[in-house]
Amino acid sequence: MKTEHSVDRPPPLNYHHLLYFWAVAREGHLTRAAQHLRISQSALSTQIRQLEERFEQPLFTRQGRQLQLTEAGRIALTYAETIVGAGHELVAMLSRGAMPARQAIRVGAVATLSRNFQRAFLGPLLGEEDITLVLQSGSLSELLARLTGHRLDVVLANRRVHEDAEHAWRCVRIARQQVSLVGHRRRGRRFRFPDDVAGTPLILPSRDSEVRSGFDVLCDRYAITPTIVAEVDDMAMMRLLARDLDAVALVPAVVVRDELRARTLHEYAAVPDLFEEFFAVTVRRQYRHPLLRAALHRPAAEVLAMVE
Repeated sequence: MKTEHSVDRPPPLNYHHLLYFWAVAREGHLTRAAQHLRISQSALSTQIRQLEERFEQPLFTRQGRQLQLTEAGRIALTYAETIVGAGHELVAMLSRGAMPARQAIRVGAVATLSRNFQRAFLGPLLGEEDITLVLQSGSLSELLARLTGHRLDVVLANRRVHEDAEHAWRCVRIARQQVSLVGHRRRGRRFRFPDDVAGTPLILPSRDSEVRSGFDVLCDRYAITPTIVAEVDDMAMMRLLARDLDAVALVPAVVVRDELRARTLHEYAAVPDLFEEFFAVTVRRQYRHPLLRAALHRPAAEVLAMVE
């Protein structure tokens, strides 16, 4: 029997509805989400439909075999992330005496990002008994799509990403390091910047790199026409070419840290006012493992100290 206070009152939200919605949103696929949750696809579909009826609007649209969040779905997901994450934390806290289940932390890194920097950022996460690291590489656009689809927890990039009306991204600068000109031991007098740049064979990042754009601006400022022997969009390849060619590479010192230590390569000059910045991109209000949260807020000096 309805009371005066229950008339027209909507039914309370069902935690399982939110949990199932969160799982489908992360997977982008009903079948995979059902397998993960260990329920039938038809039962999962029913749960999602009931939640949509509760909200009185669709949460997903179908594109081929993939499910894409609607605008309402993206809003709902920000709350579901918080609620489900709080549920995970509650279970972990009250089950402290039990052996914790391993949790995957999924990290994407743009292919052009220094491997040494990646290793430094991931340092606090390595070797933890309850964590499995899943590492993926790709272009920034590919990784951001996976982040938006909640198939990644964080994306490491060397370019700032801005939040917009469709993407609730949160971009934090982890560190930045000055860019240098690096090559084999130079004979004769010390290299001088910018005087000795012209005529020196150079290995440069590709033209879509922020570092390259900044270097081109400096060349214009000093009226330098650079001699370019290679343009490379992968820092690991730049490192190899710097070792194998009689040319000077434009790289952050972190990229060739081991070669500088071994003195197989030498720093000719730190390029003034030119830095590579390292960013971590997450989704706002997304549940994060406490160790990942700690990694995102480490002081820049501490991160760079691990690569020096």
